[in-house]
Amino acid sequence: MIYFISDLHLSPQVPGVTRIFLEFLGGRARTAGHLYILGDLFEVWPGDDCIDDAENTFDRAIVDALHGLTDSGVRLSVMHGNRDFLLGEEFAARSGANLLPDPFILSVPAWQFVLSHGDALCTDDKDYQAFRAQVRDPAWRLAFLNKPLKERKAIAAALRQQSENSKREKLKQAQSLMDLNPGATDDFLREHGYATFIHGHTHRPAKHDHMVDGIHVERWVMSDWHENRGEYLCWNGEQLSREALR
Repeated sequence: MIYFISDLHLSPQVPGVTRIFLEFLGGRARTAGHLYILGDLFEVWPGDDCIDDAENTFDRAIVDALHGLTDSGVRLSVMHGNRDFLLGEEFAARSGANLLPDPFILSVPAWQFVLSHGDALCTDDKDYQAFRAQVRDPAWRLAFLNKPLKERKAIAAALRQQSENSKREKLKQAQSLMDLNPGATDDFLREHGYATFIHGHTHRPAKHDHMVDGIHVERWVMSDWHENRGEYLCWNGEQLSREALR
């Protein structure tokens, strides 16, 4: 079986989500052959050196739990989100994860999926797309990661607050700003061979049916996690299903 999750936004401020996730890693996740995390596992990730931050052991505890999963024989693949786009090779080595490009084609017997965090298709949000292009630029990343960890954490906290304020303003303007653009989504499905599309980011779990060039394509939007519940998608070799965690 293959499991898919996204948008946990783990931090010390959401202990309920953390508890559900750690229980998942130690229990049900070990029944999978492969776990895919499609972005925003962490609320913020200022750089891989935060794993050994003496002032905050939270990130190391999560990385150690992920390593426990991979050490048990479950394969783990992680995609960057809009919150944890600085996950790097040290994180991958310490957790046992494989870092995925976005998008990523997953071919399994008798089916094909295209996986993405989803934020790149929110093209109506011009301000966010400009920010995304900036922080994904290698020169920006290098300059940011050369700053001391304490300074990076402060910048990340300020960016997080700015993002939350911006989100509230955009919700007042139009819900569509926070969702995937229909035309861009159809183009994406066409470009990726009409594969079943799995993504997160929008926090609007649903199954959408697209007709692209006369071809029916499913789009599964994963749920974000909350203090009293989580959710994963399960591919059992024949079909996808939503499975709740409480």
